[in-house]
Amino acid sequence: MTGLSPSSPRPSWECSKSSDGGVPAFVIAGFAAHLATAHGHHHHHDNDGIGFGPTAVELARALTAMRLGDPHRAVTAHRQATGGDAWHQLPAEHRAAHLIDITRAHLDLGDPRAAGRALVTADRIAPAETRTRPAAHTALTAVLRAGPTAADVARLAAVVGLTRQ
Repeated sequence: MTGLSPSSPRPSWECSKSSDGGVPAFVIAGFAAHLATAHGHHHHHDNDGIGFGPTAVELARALTAMRLGDPHRAVTAHRQATGGDAWHQLPAEHRAAHLIDITRAHLDLGDPRAAGRALVTADRIAPAETRTRPAAHTALTAVLRAGPTAADVARLAAVVGLTRQ
């Protein structure tokens, strides 16, 4: 969605304002994308561990879309962000946290298998994120409740102390 003019049509989630009538999400995302592109040669090689760059901006867009009720856009942005080499340059905890967060979008789309794969992948990347984060436990519980699960998801549930409820 970078490079849009102010008059370009935007998905509804991008036009959403904060509850206080603040800046639309597309303006903030566009500004972040501009900064990430302008400083792209520095992305993911920072010393402060934030991993800011085009990939991090796309991950933020995915999370924003999910939170604003557009799981299709969330999964599309997720796939775009995770499909390149820059994804692997982000800190492990950042990648795992994103995978845990995107689980909700997969579930909202009726795809508990993709949600389970995201959690198992997050656990492989940064086990502490998956095993100690309350959001991960909530997501895993939702996957378990969604129906039959793959063996690796069931193993993860057993490791974190969850059982099918």
